[in-house]
Amino acid sequence: MSDFNAAVLHTVGSALAIERVSLAPLQPGDVLIRNRASGLCHTDLEVIEGQLAYPLPIVLGHEGAGIVEAVGASVTQVQPGDHVVASWNPNCGHCFYCERDLPILCEPFTRHQPRGLLLDGASRLQIDTRPLHHFSVVSSHAEYSVVPEAGAIKIPGEIPFDRACLIGCGVMTGVGAVIRLARVEAGSTVAVIGCGAVGLNVIQGAVLGQAQIVIAIDRDPAKLLQAALFGATHTFCADDTLVDQLKTLTAGRGADYVFEAAGGEAALQLALEATRPGGQLVILGKTQVNRKVALRFGSLMGEKRIVRSSYGGARPKRDFPWLAQLYLDGKLKLDELITSRFALANINDGFDKMRRGEGIRHVVCFD
Repeated sequence: MSDFNAAVLHTVGSALAIERVSLAPLQPGDVLIRNRASGLCHTDLEVIEGQLAYPLPIVLGHEGAGIVEAVGASVTQVQPGDHVVASWNPNCGHCFYCERDLPILCEPFTRHQPRGLLLDGASRLQIDTRPLHHFSVVSSHAEYSVVPEAGAIKIPGEIPFDRACLIGCGVMTGVGAVIRLARVEAGSTVAVIGCGAVGLNVIQGAVLGQAQIVIAIDRDPAKLLQAALFGATHTFCADDTLVDQLKTLTAGRGADYVFEAAGGEAALQLALEATRPGGQLVILGKTQVNRKVALRFGSLMGEKRIVRSSYGGARPKRDFPWLAQLYLDGKLKLDELITSRFALANINDGFDKMRRGEGIRHVVCFD
């Protein structure tokens, strides 16, 4: 196998083009994955629309699952035939940040990933003899992906690929933020602002963590209905009376843990107001990286603990098999996250649905 189909972004604002791309020889630490499913994430759309700058042309997609096709000479963790989920944050394991248990900040990753390269600073993809960029060290909107060994995480073979792929980003980020990062205590009060894919998985994490009260907040009544399905005990529409309603529900204090998963200044301010003194706020949403935000300084006071997280404290080798097993045991909802499935040729239809705010997750499935 040297050529395969991939969805390529050539210019900002354009549709993805399904084209034949070429693969360079595998290096010793590489894993070649035959993709079976790839979820569409909002971060992909940000690149398409120019809100997040990456070098072009590029193959997007970072929520992928498939079968190991081949491995480099030094790979020991997986072998051909294994079912894997790709991690968009593979790490070297020995840099300054990896040694301090902060693999999300791995220096080879943060150096090369924004340049559309693998951890060794090179690409394995070409189109018409020209270099083609990787996205988030995965590029799963293609029939095949090349990832570092640390980015191919073996999972149980029983979990369907279209559900498994969701673990690689949205599920890990949401559930992990609760269980791994904030370490929500049983019996606590959790508030979730924004009930998209990540927010719904935060709600699932709160249920797994045995929170007593799980409050879902959104502007869209349809999303609040979904939040109840995923385990929210209370649902509130985001309006001017919300903070007063929250404090009435929480004896005047606010929530013990607040997870902001909507993005934008208004959601961030609301999250700060909703966090009780001494409580913890985890910021999962995002806005444009160079945009300045104005916040009420008093809402920062009261010994609140505030952290911004991109991957929910993920340790993929530990967490992906755990999440897959939770699904197989009936304790984690993945089927309900999928709004539509379609072939790679129809990927632009999926992004159009995302632009219109339709559904939760749209998934490319490969025959």
